[in-house]
Amino acid sequence: MAPAAKNGRYEVRGVERLEAFSDGVFAIAITLLILEIKVPSLEATGANGLWRALVSHWSSYIAFALSFLIIGIMWANHHNIFRYVRGANHALTMFNLGLLFCVAFLPFPTAVLAEYLPTPDQTVAVVFYGGTLTVTAIFYNALWFYAASGRRLIKPDVDQGLVSGVTREYFAGPILYAVATGIAFVNVWISLAIHALLALLYVVPTQSRP
Repeated sequence: MAPAAKNGRYEVRGVERLEAFSDGVFAIAITLLILEIKVPSLEATGANGLWRALVSHWSSYIAFALSFLIIGIMWANHHNIFRYVRGANHALTMFNLGLLFCVAFLPFPTAVLAEYLPTPDQTVAVVFYGGTLTVTAIFYNALWFYAASGRRLIKPDVDQGLVSGVTREYFAGPILYAVATGIAFVNVWISLAIHALLALLYVVPTQSRP
């Protein structure tokens, strides 16, 4: 483990334990998603057959796929940005904990989305889901901005142009997620499509994802 150093009022240590703990939370959250997809009961299949019973769970498949994609990409980008961070102090750890709180919570709005997407309450379900992603994006930005502001916790050999580029990439995230959430009041399918596109956007190689 890297030796401790001082950064303002906070002691700075290596990021190994923080990354290991974060990886564990991401792994558990992404695994919990599958628990929402239930095996059709014998009663359900007896009336309509197994194929129809499986198809009736379509909303669970959509919710699972979308959240799996989002959590997976969040984990990958979390890993990428920490390549530029030289250490973690108490404040950064708290920002990271806020992000992990949102990640650990995401299986719940995913379950709500799966349950209520086929119902008249689908708008509420999608807004709740999108709102969770918006708050998650805010914490993601807070984590990076804290580390990058004044190069507080950025490695000395990392180019400032790269740091600024990453900051610009993530700045729009909360705004776009909020817009996607608002669109749910007009059309839930367009809202979900935008959420999926935003996730895919963060797959594209950039300065933070070489």
